[in-house]
Amino acid sequence: MEIFKEFGFEAAHRLPNVPAGHKCARLHGHSFRIEVHVRGDLDAHLGWVMDFADLKAVVKPVIEQLDHYYLNEIAGLENPTSEVLARWLWTRLRDGLPGLAKVVVRETCTSGCTYRGEDERGDGEGADDERHSAG
Repeated sequence: MEIFKEFGFEAAHRLPNVPAGHKCARLHGHSFRIEVHVRGDLDAHLGWVMDFADLKAVVKPVIEQLDHYYLNEIAGLENPTSEVLARWLWTRLRDGLPGLAKVVVRETCTSGCTYRGEDERGDGEGADDERHSAG
């Protein structure tokens, strides 16, 4: 069974590696929405996979590192695309959430990325599965 919790944060960024004149090269901000999915067995006694409060306790300190910051100045986010951000979040959440199944990053209500730890599985898929146009 898989559960998820949504989080949000506000942050500014620019994409330094896009072609000259691309609108995302300019400083801009987003109201990011994040989904963190955890997979596990349903506890027969408690009736849940994990307590949502425990999930929040792991994710909240990581989100606080991003909220109201300029993402490009955070180590590992020098080119803060949705894909890079999803992978960055995964690496910071995986130890505290052994059942981590996927991280979804939405930079707008219609654009985002889903990351399932492909790089760690060694299947060569990368973080750009389900990529939609950003901006």
